[in-house]
Amino acid sequence: MADQPERMQEAGDEAALRSAPVPAGWDEAVRLEEDPGTVPDPAEVEVPAELRQRIEERMAMYPDRHSAALPALAAAQELHGWCSPQALRQVAAVMQVTPAYLSSLATFYDMLRTEPVGRRYVYVCTSVACHLVGAKAVYDALEEQAREQGLKGVELREFECLGACDMAPMASIDGRYVGPLSEDDAEEVVAAMRESRTALPGRGLTDADFRLPWDERPGGESGAPPSHPDVSPSGGTVKDRDEEGLGQ
Repeated sequence: MADQPERMQEAGDEAALRSAPVPAGWDEAVRLEEDPGTVPDPAEVEVPAELRQRIEERMAMYPDRHSAALPALAAAQELHGWCSPQALRQVAAVMQVTPAYLSSLATFYDMLRTEPVGRRYVYVCTSVACHLVGAKAVYDALEEQAREQGLKGVELREFECLGACDMAPMASIDGRYVGPLSEDDAEEVVAAMRESRTALPGRGLTDADFRLPWDERPGGESGAPPSHPDVSPSGGTVKDRDEEGLGQ
């Protein structure tokens, strides 16, 4: 299995190669000769008070403390910037689980980062609905602008699905769903990230004045028929859709 990515590349299957690397050791055999993982002694692990409070609050919400693992890891990632060995040990000490258990979650869910790749992020959805309307071109434009503008401390990557097909192509910018996007938006998005300001105000799903570009109703105001997504099987781009009047 170790040479599988290389074989895929030789076969020309670009879709098999993702911008995010697979977790270290993913293809290694289990090391049965090593000592079993142990639960850290809370007295021996220094945990920031704010992180401890957030983890304990999440644990109190569930009958089984293991159910709080994902929000606890998210809180640790927010504090440390990534799920570092130190972060995992701190969470494990509060939750009284092994760091190995938390590591198995952190390496499975790709919203959790196991490498220091930047505290801020732009995840461009390139799954089916977004791909059909030019998401890869949007990602390529963002990548080019990131290089030209010297963007640092921001993780830019493709994401399999963000569950917002009605605003395709879209991206999650620090958790804020923004879209529909076009290649023309790339320069402004990257500039906003560099300057630590909100990217494309009014284009975020949680923005008070958000509306789809082909929707004349501000903020979902009643009195007009609801918008319907473009279902053209041939795909295209948002720009093409607007010019042809398909979104009206």
